Amino acid sequence: MRIAIVTDAWEPQVNGVVRTLQAVRALLELQGHEIFVVSPERFYSVPCPTYPEIRLAMASTGMVGALLEAFAPDAVHLATEGPVCVAARRWCRRRRFPFTTAYHTQFPDYVSARSGVPAEWIWRYIRWFHGPSQAILASTPSIRRTLVDHGLHHVRHWGRGVDLSNFRADVKSYPALAHLPRPIQLYVGRVAVEKNIDAFLGSRHPGTRIVVGDGPARAALEAAHPEAIFMGARFGDELASIYAAADVFVFPSRTDTFGLVMIEALACGTPVAGYPVTGPVDVLTPETGATAELLDDAIAEALTRDRAACAAHGRTFTWEASAAQFLDALVPVEAARAAA
Repeated sequence: MRIAIVTDAWEPQVNGVVRTLQAVRALLELQGHEIFVVSPERFYSVPCPTYPEIRLAMASTGMVGALLEAFAPDAVHLATEGPVCVAARRWCRRRRFPFTTAYHTQFPDYVSARSGVPAEWIWRYIRWFHGPSQAILASTPSIRRTLVDHGLHHVRHWGRGVDLSNFRADVKSYPALAHLPRPIQLYVGRVAVEKNIDAFLGSRHPGTRIVVGDGPARAALEAAHPEAIFMGARFGDELASIYAAADVFVFPSRTDTFGLVMIEALACGTPVAGYPVTGPVDVLTPETGATAELLDDAIAEALTRDRAACAAHGRTFTWEASAAQFLDALVPVEAARAAA
């Protein structure tokens, strides 16, 4: 199948959306599918206000449509709600070309946190964007319920996976962390305001708090929490060994839809602590982590979990299953027109 994936989030960004699309694309190409990615790198772009690491592409419907027409896809998937996907959406609508969408991030909450605009105003846009799609792909039952509660009922499950060749229980623990006061409490991800990292760094559980990742909030957080260790971005085997060295992984976000880093930590045998919100409540089991409105309580409880159980649960999340779910949700144009 010839599949066009249109996205406003792509390299060099490092986030869950990009990593998911990269992993699924790689597996589908191995299966013989031809994947064409339409991303901001193909157009002139400007920094996103308040978030300059994200580029907003100046992509017109004609520009995006010309790329899609040249590729002649059998199916189109719109991964984000930004300008590139809006242009592709217009092209699809004008040609009665079916398309699927995905709800990767709590976009209304993110915009509200950064701008002060009421989240319900943004939900009007979300309903407009996703409403005409053949299916909205969502990663968890909580996100499905959120979409349904806001009037979007055509939701399909699209789970996430772990690179189990890299993130695994037998990986060697990061030696440079061995001397630190325990328990070692770890955060991995973007260092940005919506990730609520200040709540993690402000927790009072004894031990060492480590932040792996980079982002616009790093300088302020380092200044406010000099006792914490900021390691910057780490990847691959090095990141896996850091997960393995931690006694607990702390996921303080209240706005993520899933949290790939949680299942990576679990696959390395590290239990997870978080708030009882979308993401942690969908991913964690009573044997592999803990959630509580007081993060200190969640950390203390998660530290009692068995690492072998965590690793076993982490191994249940595979990119092969994720790619199969994505492919099954697509609506090829010929099939849609035949059914019309």
